[in-house]
Amino acid sequence: MSQVQEAIRVGVPVTTAYNQWTQFEEFPRFMEAVEEIRQVDDTHLHWKVSVAGRHEEFDAVITEQIPDTRIAWTTTEGPKHGGAVDFHRISDDETQVTVVMDTPEEGAAQKAADAMGILGRKVKGDLERFKEMIESRGTETGAWRGEVSRPG
Repeated sequence: MSQVQEAIRVGVPVTTAYNQWTQFEEFPRFMEAVEEIRQVDDTHLHWKVSVAGRHEEFDAVITEQIPDTRIAWTTTEGPKHGGAVDFHRISDDETQVTVVMDTPEEGAAQKAADAMGILGRKVKGDLERFKEMIESRGTETGAWRGEVSRPG
């Protein structure tokens, strides 16, 4: 497995940052490779992405969701990966958003991309666009405050 971790501080309260991140269908506004996300139900998402000119689709399930703290996922169909987004209150109006993604190292192209840090740069760019979007707006476009617990 290969792991990417990127973090950014955003100038909004933790609740605002978290609430916006729960608006999965708006991810194409700040995630460069994401063409569309369809939220099937509270925990299932269908993604359409374009990576290096290749269009892919996959399904993911939210495995853990704790308001103002964490959203974790794993894929159930399509390219395998998983990860989590953690939200840490820095002050009343500043939040650190940290993304950790695990992807399998499959094939020479994937290993070369990992070695060059391509995924890390994409995640960092997505976080920078999220920061710009949420700070310029100052408020979230919606929220889902439900909780999802890992089975077990």
